[in-house]
Amino acid sequence: MKYIITGATGHLGSQILKEIQKFVPNSDISVGVHTVSKAKNLSDQGLEVLPIDYLNENMMIEALINKDVFVYVPSKSHDSFSRVTELENVIKAAEKAHVGHILAMGFIADQENNPFDLSAFYGYLPRRLAESDLNFTIIKNALYADPLIPYLPELIERKNVIYPVGKEALSFISLEDSAEAFAKVATSDDLRQDGKVYTLTQSKNYTMPELAQVLTDVSGHEIGYQPVTLQEFSDMYNQGGEGHMLGSMYKAGAMGLLNIITDDYQEIMGHPATDLKEFLKKELK
Repeated sequence: MKYIITGATGHLGSQILKEIQKFVPNSDISVGVHTVSKAKNLSDQGLEVLPIDYLNENMMIEALINKDVFVYVPSKSHDSFSRVTELENVIKAAEKAHVGHILAMGFIADQENNPFDLSAFYGYLPRRLAESDLNFTIIKNALYADPLIPYLPELIERKNVIYPVGKEALSFISLEDSAEAFAKVATSDDLRQDGKVYTLTQSKNYTMPELAQVLTDVSGHEIGYQPVTLQEFSDMYNQGGEGHMLGSMYKAGAMGLLNIITDDYQEIMGHPATDLKEFLKKELK
């Protein structure tokens, strides 16, 4: 079996690669990266490093030929139009290259009424794959728990969680758990079922007072819940032009659209995902 992983120098892609390497020899793994010169550490491991430009169909076909499993981690563009355009090129190239199976990353914010800036892309992903000629599996992630670690000092200083989601709950998964599940599905014939959609979450979701209590417990500092408005949140975190996207995500949260809980992680891995408090304690050591 020949594997190719895109986004292999990014947060999730690099973790997926590390986990797949536990199951598959490096000689059977290719990685697709935007800048080959920045991936010398990967080629030094004996991995085939291929240039990937999602908007260059011919380059994509060349990278995908003779690949049995294509782990597709989308780019970090902040709008659905860019992502859908990218996806169209990816699917056309994968079909022309006769890829055996595509394992694609999704996200829980994909409902028809979800105001998240990328919900149209995440809703389009399964529908477009379903009408393609490809065998596919989708793994949808909950919110990543990992950003809570660097965010914690600010929350300690504020003495409050400020997410504008009101009384609704949010669901989390760690990057490590997500990557482990991706690798297990990618390398397991019985899990890598055509048309199957998995949703990775921890066993519990958290209202903001509950989240604040977890953060209080792991930090030793009293943290409450005092939400700001969506506009204030967007303005506060607009570095890199991400403010509107982040605000739209928490608007979805305030509608109860980010509180999904499943046992899919346990189905894949045979045990529950790492509990939020346990994850934070481990990372804060």
